[in-house]
Amino acid sequence: MAARFLWRAQAKLAVAATALVTGGGAAAIATSDDPATTLKVCTTVPLRLVRDSVTAASIAFDYEYSLFGLPEGSEERAKVKHEVHLRSACKLRELCFRNGGIYIKLGQHIGQLEYLVPQEYVQTMRESMLNRCPVSSYDQVRQVVKKELGEEPDKLFSEFDPEPIASASLAQVHVARTFDGQKVAVKVQHTHMTDTAAADHATVDMIVNALHYVFPSFDYRWLIDEMSESLPKASTLVSFPFHGFESAKQELDFLVEAKNSERCIENFWKLSPHIAAYVYAPRVHWNLSTSKLLTMEYIDGAHVNDIKTIHKLGLKPKEVSTLVSQAFAEMMFKHGFVHCDPHAANLIIRPFPSGGRNILGKRKPQLVLLDHGLYKELDFSTRFNYASLWKGLVFADAKAIKENCVKLGAGEDLYPLFAGILTMRPWNRVIDPAVDHLMYASQYFPQISELLRRLPRVILLMLKTNDCLRAVNNALLQESSLETFFIVGKISSEAVIDAKKSQRRFNILAWIDVWLDELRLEARLLGMKFALWLLKFRRALTG
Repeated sequence: MAARFLWRAQAKLAVAATALVTGGGAAAIATSDDPATTLKVCTTVPLRLVRDSVTAASIAFDYEYSLFGLPEGSEERAKVKHEVHLRSACKLRELCFRNGGIYIKLGQHIGQLEYLVPQEYVQTMRESMLNRCPVSSYDQVRQVVKKELGEEPDKLFSEFDPEPIASASLAQVHVARTFDGQKVAVKVQHTHMTDTAAADHATVDMIVNALHYVFPSFDYRWLIDEMSESLPKASTLVSFPFHGFESAKQELDFLVEAKNSERCIENFWKLSPHIAAYVYAPRVHWNLSTSKLLTMEYIDGAHVNDIKTIHKLGLKPKEVSTLVSQAFAEMMFKHGFVHCDPHAANLIIRPFPSGGRNILGKRKPQLVLLDHGLYKELDFSTRFNYASLWKGLVFADAKAIKENCVKLGAGEDLYPLFAGILTMRPWNRVIDPAVDHLMYASQYFPQISELLRRLPRVILLMLKTNDCLRAVNNALLQESSLETFFIVGKISSEAVIDAKKSQRRFNILAWIDVWLDELRLEARLLGMKFALWLLKFRRALTG
């Protein structure tokens, strides 16, 4: 019944929206300053809405029909559900490819949600979305360069490779050389990305809300809000003459990205000078950059998950993992200005330029941060509560964990689940972090869905960042990154202590309390390291 109702509801929704958009579009085209783009919006959006509706209804019907009558917990149901997950993931993947634009971004995001989405979806999206991003033709690239800088690429650069070295959902990168001989990377925005992005967002939002209306347990509305945080701000291009819907043109501002990169590095030198030299961002060529075109220093190195090349460069993966964990913990807990897209393609590793080596003769790594388009600021209260939560996790302090989870919005009923998602451990092991055991949380779908609905958007982005970093560290260490937990715990605890010092300058008792906190932290970390050493020693003995 629900599936049939969904088919009817989605069909009516698609027809009505198409009529409204088409009817309103005629007036919009006639009055628009950019009739060609407005016509594209008015003709493209209804088609995508129909595709969305049909795909959503097909997936919902497949689940209801295929699982009907199969008892919960049976092997047969588990097998059939796995097959439905795979079919549905493929349907969703093809929808993303056909629609393009922010749908590619949505697919990439789903591929990072290991803590919620069934593994079939994660694997399908992860294997395809990063390798099949849209590519603009060289003619389109030339048009963007000429429009933004006033000249063709061959007039602005001594060399410009027409083939991109990388392509993402929003832009692609070309290698070039300036007339003074500097090798640069030129990031050029896709021309086809911006025209219908806001309208696409509205259609996805419409479908997700329709699905939730028909299937209340299917609540992915938080995903739309979280995806909105990853997309640049929009400025209105066309307003359709009916309430509740407008189409907008995304204005991707690469100059903001350039300023983010400079601010990030400045924060390291001001607030984390002990590792500032080991974190780097490519220099921006401001005279060759605009809001839609960004020219940066070209950096040679290895992607952070390319273990073979990292070894060839004379670097140790464990030291790389430590540096990545330190850098992002400093951003989260001390800077309050966080790079929120740290997947492997955005993290480059190279030997430290000065040639420094560790005590074993291995070269020291330097982390190069790419793609500074998605940053998030944490206000003092959020940053302090988030750091206090991680400190509580390190000390296995159940009271502190509950208190700070509640402050961050998890509620008194779901705080153990929030702690479990952060650490990827079930609650009984959250308070025993020496136990090396990861949690697969998707079995708690309804509770997690409710939790993610409650949490502030900034915390959802921190969860996404944590997931990306966990994947990077697992690739580097080829095992559970338990030592990373120590690093994050230490830096978060230091941030809490620093905050207390700044707030209680002249209170002697408070200073003694802070001093005792520092002693407890060192003792706790020493005990945890010893427990980890015993665990590794036991593994070595047992083979």
